[in-house]
Amino acid sequence: MAESPEIIIIKRKSGHAGHHGGAWKVAYADFVTALMALFIVLWLMNASKQVQEAVGGYFKDPRGTAKVVGTNKDGSGEYVALKKDDLKKIKEELLHSIQKLDPQNKLKDHIEITLTQEGLRIELMESEKGTFFELGSSKPTPALRDLIQVLAEELGKIPNKISIEGHTDSKPYTGGAHDNWDLSTERANEARRIMQEEGIRQDQVSQVRGFADQRLRVPSNPEDPSNRRISLIVQYLVDSNTEVAPTDALAHLAAEHQDLPDQVVVPGPFSKGGTPIQAVLPVQIAPTVKK
Repeated sequence: MAESPEIIIIKRKSGHAGHHGGAWKVAYADFVTALMALFIVLWLMNASKQVQEAVGGYFKDPRGTAKVVGTNKDGSGEYVALKKDDLKKIKEELLHSIQKLDPQNKLKDHIEITLTQEGLRIELMESEKGTFFELGSSKPTPALRDLIQVLAEELGKIPNKISIEGHTDSKPYTGGAHDNWDLSTERANEARRIMQEEGIRQDQVSQVRGFADQRLRVPSNPEDPSNRRISLIVQYLVDSNTEVAPTDALAHLAAEHQDLPDQVVVPGPFSKGGTPIQAVLPVQIAPTVKK
């Protein structure tokens, strides 16, 4: 009897289909990205104009090189107003920059930065021998130039207007026809000139004023060297076109200067940028101060 052929059975195990390479993940990521973009657009459509400008400013300056609020200097040209808390941050940044300039704190007793009702006030006070200006002159010292360069670099990044004041002590000025009114105004204008050379915008200075010895820092000692000073006031912003002093600040000013004349003005030249330069004591305040 012939042998039957041997039957070989081959069993193949069925498995999953071949690997897809993760293509579905790419498609899903694109979908999620598109969905996120849709939500951002819907949010911006209902956001305020300031928020829209701030977001637009980021895309125009993603690296933050301009370091101004919501835009850069080539952007929309409109800024988001800085609040009181923002000025506190600016104060901290200024102090940090000054510390780098003066690590040994030689100028510590001659610089004071305070947050007042007017805004951020930066006082640069003289010593007996003259720290920031030569004695009896509006010629700046190297210390003033170095310090103003640091201040201008920081203040030029913000939209706030700046007013500059010059003050003297009560010692009579011995420079011939000049007097303390002229000296205080010339020093304030010199500070303005250096600041505009070092970084602040030409339209950022709103006022340059000289007060002579009418607003002494130490009234009990009219000849104290610290009465000779330059004051830089970074003013609050109400909106992009208006600067308004708080009501309580005006009341404080009226109470402080009740015995002064209504106004003392010493006319002066105009700067190249059209900034008015006056030696003026503005105390024309009509509202009655209630106590």
